[in-house]
Amino acid sequence: MKRALMMLSAALLAIMLLLIGYFSGRHHSPPSPASTVASSPESGGKKVLYWYDTMVPQQHFDKPGLSPMGMQMVPRYADERPADDRPADEGAARDMVRIDPATVQNLGVRTARVERRVLASAIQVPGTVTWDLRQATTISARVDAVIARLDVRAPYTTIAAGAPLAELLAPQWNSALAEYDALQQAQSADAKDLRAASRERLQVLGLTPADIQSSRHRSGAAITLHAPQAGVVTTLDVREGQRVTAGQTLMTLNGLSTVWVEAALPQMAASTVRSGTPVTVTVDALAGRSFRGSVETLLPDIDPMTRTQRARIVLDNPDGALSPGMFATVQLNPAQGEAVPVVPDDALIATGSQTRVIVAEDGGHFRAVAVRAGRSAGGYTEIRDGLAGGEKVVVSGQFLIDSEASLSGALERLNGDATPPAATTSASMSGVPMGDGQ
Repeated sequence: MKRALMMLSAALLAIMLLLIGYFSGRHHSPPSPASTVASSPESGGKKVLYWYDTMVPQQHFDKPGLSPMGMQMVPRYADERPADDRPADEGAARDMVRIDPATVQNLGVRTARVERRVLASAIQVPGTVTWDLRQATTISARVDAVIARLDVRAPYTTIAAGAPLAELLAPQWNSALAEYDALQQAQSADAKDLRAASRERLQVLGLTPADIQSSRHRSGAAITLHAPQAGVVTTLDVREGQRVTAGQTLMTLNGLSTVWVEAALPQMAASTVRSGTPVTVTVDALAGRSFRGSVETLLPDIDPMTRTQRARIVLDNPDGALSPGMFATVQLNPAQGEAVPVVPDDALIATGSQTRVIVAEDGGHFRAVAVRAGRSAGGYTEIRDGLAGGEKVVVSGQFLIDSEASLSGALERLNGDATPPAATTSASMSGVPMGDGQ
């Protein structure tokens, strides 16, 4: 009996010890890896809260090394506060991200100072040589006639001023010429008035004074049409023996003493070009030669395919060296403008909805700034709004940062354009988390 009581007491004692250990364990659980404070020789005496993978910053580890994804983990120090935990009175610091200097060097991040300068005013654009339509002349039939003979038998024939073009048989011309000849010997005032009216009728029918003079006393003969100017027959619409009606086009004659060059201007460059802007034109077919002229006008329509605006340039072409259809390089020289803030072209990040740059601040901090870009020249782009000059912008490495840390989403958050999802708020630019990460 005594032995049974002793065994029962021992069992009760064991049960009490187990209960005491259970409740003590609940109140004094071992510290989690995330709250373990460690130190590292490389931290310069700073306390390390945990190590994490920059690609998955929400996972915390109590020892350095490789993460499950095979990435080298970086430490999170006790004196670093997440961006979202900073007080509101820190102002612009809330819109910044910090990059460790070693990581900046590894990514090859380079910066350049925003300068105020006058952009190179010379603009080079492609162009095409075309006919000067002011020198175009249409040769048409003024009366019903038959083409008795064609002196020009092929398009693009070069002719001199006054050269014969075609002979026409036209009864209406012949009767008008006969009437005019019959009144040549009349002496009365009424007869002279009739002769003057007859001559005006011949001119209305399309006969020049030279045609009238050469056709006198040739009743029933064909009338020869002559070229009113030197140039090239660009179109030939009739053939020998063909019957034509009044008003029908026979051929088109175009001069070559001047030509037009139509230059395709980007809309940004078109804003600096005015009527009278001097230009220099070169063509590959005429190596070593350049042609100088000026912008006559900016055409009001925009090419729907290229979104460029055409500038019409008039060039003298006395020797006919420039032929319509030639491709040309046009250099425009607008007047010098004023100094404006400029950044290297590589500094701009275009997202489709906006253009921005990454501004480097002191202490390894970076922030995104939305800008409004202007024209570009010589590797630099004008900044019309967003920068004043003197800032440092990132010109190399920003796309590596973007691909490694989802920079585009972080920039939208930093600029107040959008709030990223909770799963991405802890994205890191270069080893330092932007969000809380806990």
